[in-house]
Amino acid sequence: MTEKIDLMKLSGVEQLQLAFKGGAKKAPIGETLDFSLESVEEGQVVFSGYPKEQHLNPIGTVHGGYAATLLDSALGCSVHSVLEPGERYTTIDLNVKYIRAMMPGMGKVICTGTIVHKGRRMATAEARLVDETGKLYAHGSTTCMVMSD
Repeated sequence: MTEKIDLMKLSGVEQLQLAFKGGAKKAPIGETLDFSLESVEEGQVVFSGYPKEQHLNPIGTVHGGYAATLLDSALGCSVHSVLEPGERYTTIDLNVKYIRAMMPGMGKVICTGTIVHKGRRMATAEARLVDETGKLYAHGSTTCMVMSD
């Protein structure tokens, strides 16, 4: 019989590590947009993805929502990674700055989210979306409300 784990007794980084252990690295949105979690540690997470033709907008570049979703995932998970047991969060705002267009078939993109500040009621994080050579495509920031039971 498998013992049920009370997730609210685990820290945020422990919750994320548990959720993605055993190779289960894609949430449904990751399946849809073809991106996955590469690494998670306290205060920083890394996602990677492969922009493809199914991510195109009507003008022939990868839709900005692809970059925004990668940034949002990295930002939220970096905040999640510093939560104490019994804490949860919700996003207050998401800011995205697009630097250059992504194209289908460009290869792997990497999105690193890093915590900037975590207080009792608010957390902020920043993230960068780059290609494998380090060229910047977008960056963003978030503010999240931290709540406890």
